Amino acid sequence: MKVIAVGMNYATHNKEMRHSLELSEPTIFMKSDSSLLKDGKPFFIPDFSSEIHYETELVVRIDRLGKNIAERFAHRYYNEVTVGIDFTARDLQSRLRQQGLPWEISKAFDNSAVTGTFIPLDEAGGINRIPFHLDINGTKVQEGNTADMLFPVDKIIAYVSRFFTLKIGDLIYTGTPAGVGPVRINDHLEGYIGERKLLDFHVK
Repeated sequence: MKVIAVGMNYATHNKEMRHSLELSEPTIFMKSDSSLLKDGKPFFIPDFSSEIHYETELVVRIDRLGKNIAERFAHRYYNEVTVGIDFTARDLQSRLRQQGLPWEISKAFDNSAVTGTFIPLDEAGGINRIPFHLDINGTKVQEGNTADMLFPVDKIIAYVSRFFTLKIGDLIYTGTPAGVGPVRINDHLEGYIGERKLLDFHVK
């Protein structure tokens, strides 16, 4: 099982992170299988970072084997979605980027890919107009809509499948909108698609 993630897929987030690249194709990175955290289990802040940021994202689960998938057929390869958190060790990421080094350790560390309960796509709405948001301690801190993606889900699937065979159970984290920020011990995170809560866990 692979965890595939898309970076810089919302213009508002790129602006807040001061990214000025003109992107002609999706920016892809991977998380390890040990990155996955599910079933409402708590997230423990690791000792190697003092600045862990949440990034709320729509997550798509692949349900069919595919390679070199044409964009017009990509919708056949998934039928379930949820909301997830791409945790980022921002201090590590910033330091490694400044040094021109790979920054996988800031993104792919254990338990850094939190996933909620998957629901059928037809219960979430059309893939290109799904609203989602994150509450921390009862306050909405981040919200987005797949309508605002720079690269929609089907284009992401077509692009990724050129390089990686997609297998049943693979997850695609589709990018985060503006509003990312730090988490702290005892924070309570709740993620929603529309008004339906699919993600609920605590930070320890």
